[in-house]
Amino acid sequence: MKKILVIVGGGRPRGNTAQLVDAFIRGAQEAGHQVEKVSLLQTEVKGCLGCNACRYGKPCVQKDGFQGVADKILAADLIAFASPLYFWTISSRLKALIERFYAIAQKDPNPPLGRYEKYPAKDCALLMTAADNYFWTFEQTVSYYRFALVNYIGFHDKGMVLAGGCGSTNGQPQIGHTSHLEKAYAFGKSLYRDETI
Repeated sequence: MKKILVIVGGGRPRGNTAQLVDAFIRGAQEAGHQVEKVSLLQTEVKGCLGCNACRYGKPCVQKDGFQGVADKILAADLIAFASPLYFWTISSRLKALIERFYAIAQKDPNPPLGRYEKYPAKDCALLMTAADNYFWTFEQTVSYYRFALVNYIGFHDKGMVLAGGCGSTNGQPQIGHTSHLEKAYAFGKSLYRDETI
């Protein structure tokens, strides 16, 4: 059994992203994993101020929900980042959380690949929804995910569900008329299938 943390960076309570997340969680739980979901709509996390207090062993000057989320990140085996597509990338809430990862970095005397700090070894996944479904719809999001979370922070990518074509942003959620929920469920259920858990 693995501990999976799903961090939801926005969307409507019963919208496309919420449904995608629920399908992923259902699959992961049926596979025997322990899953916890954190909504950044309910837990406020502000963007990093770059004050460096955390680098000197001091608590963050911002009084928000980050430390509670950070504790969950440190305890998890896999972090799934979930968001609707906003202006061609992840939501500002999710981006603010990732900026605050600065506080969980450690000094690295021998940094690989140009990194100058070390992060905890974690697996990660990306769950996204969008109204559009063009060949470039998720290009910026995937680029940021791979660059910041996988290449720089060093998380191990376990996969993505990129759910495009989920209907107008003004209408009712249409993800149920696509195959994305089945894909998210299958993705959750397949995690670590070939590994001893």
